[in-house]
Amino acid sequence: MMSEPEESVRLQGFGEMTLRTAIATVMLLAPRERADAAIFRVRDGVRLASREIAELASEWGITPTTEIGSPGLVPEPHWSDILRGMVREAPLPSLMVAFLLGVLVTRR
Repeated sequence: MMSEPEESVRLQGFGEMTLRTAIATVMLLAPRERADAAIFRVRDGVRLASREIAELASEWGITPTTEIGSPGLVPEPHWSDILRGMVREAPLPSLMVAFLLGVLVTRR
């Protein structure tokens, strides 16, 4: 199926955007996250295959982030970024328990 760069798609977790923007966003993700990314066409709800995403990216000259720079140029993740990511993925009851444990520990 032919794909146009300005076609409306929905990138799971990011919302609705053009196909070119969605593919560029996917290529900025880490390899593991990139494999889990899902792009759906708005017009018919069909999910694009990862092979099709890779072909369109190479056709449009969009390279994955890991291929752009050397590993020495990628900054180490800071603890605040790691913790922020963990909090985003944690369910609310877990966060409440962690908060209450923190309150108990600081009172002692």
